Amino acid sequence: MCFYYGYNDFLMDKLLQLFTVAEAVEFFEANEVARPVTVRTNTLKARRRELAQALINRGVNLDPIGKWTKVGLTVFDSPVPVGATPEYMAGHYMIQAAASFLPVVALAPQENEKVLDMSAAPGGKTTYCAALMKNTGLVVANDASRERSRALVANIHRLGVTNALVCNYDGREFPKVMGGFDRVLLDAPCSGTGVISKDASVKTNKGPEDFEMLTRLQKELILSAIDSVNADSPTGAIIVYSTCSVTVDEDEAVVDYALSKRPNVKLVETGVDFGRAGFTSFRGKAFHASLALTRRFYPHTHNMDGFFVAKFKKLSNKIPAADNTFVVPTGSGVQFKQKKKRAQT
Repeated sequence: MCFYYGYNDFLMDKLLQLFTVAEAVEFFEANEVARPVTVRTNTLKARRRELAQALINRGVNLDPIGKWTKVGLTVFDSPVPVGATPEYMAGHYMIQAAASFLPVVALAPQENEKVLDMSAAPGGKTTYCAALMKNTGLVVANDASRERSRALVANIHRLGVTNALVCNYDGREFPKVMGGFDRVLLDAPCSGTGVISKDASVKTNKGPEDFEMLTRLQKELILSAIDSVNADSPTGAIIVYSTCSVTVDEDEAVVDYALSKRPNVKLVETGVDFGRAGFTSFRGKAFHASLALTRRFYPHTHNMDGFFVAKFKKLSNKIPAADNTFVVPTGSGVQFKQKKKRAQT
């Protein structure tokens, strides 16, 4: 199978742990076919029905993506480049993978809120948040890469977003840079095992050291995202964690880690009514039971990029300390209670 599909031994073994052999073959076959081109209507400038009609008039063959989104369109074929139409130039839509709608659907930003997109480039999710917020409040669009931020700024201008602030910080520096957000979206850097159809190099260029580095970064980022949210927000206190990876190391294991390190958050329903439930146990390792509320999406079952979405609700701005109180046994000659100090991040 490594020879036939072109994967290295390490990644093949990891994926065969995730699926049965029959389903693994379906997954590998789906990765050999490009996902459908999808666009998101920019509701700041257009309505989906009007946009669809304008593109149909140009000879574009399209349909709504599905009942779960009111702004998405699937483009089956087009006589003109979809990224060069007058409607595109005018900012009436964004070319965006259907799976990347999902984290914003889960985040559900409200008008006049203060929202952080921690890893924002090239801007699909940021501009979707701004559209849902109707250009009110504030969207802080952060990305660690200055180079990638150029596309982010260009898309913000093209789509007519006026409530965004762009910055270039390592996401792990929040909330020292800025905190008190109503909602935070962390679409974390990942191995890309869900988007192999777009980048076939993932089949061979990922090894154990890459996963070790990535999972460490993801764990640091998710704690930073949680700490950046204000639990007293009257409308939010929501954190959404997502990846375009299907591996448990980068998905359930990271979320389970966050729950253990931040007992002041809990998982809640994502608001996405399809997809598979996340794993509550994997290869002998048990995760928190609430991991069943997370959602997984696969190329071979949902005809979209492989994706993972988890939604947290922050309950308190104070991280509860473990009770390390102990009492010296009676008869030892010493009568006192002592509480160990616990360092808090």
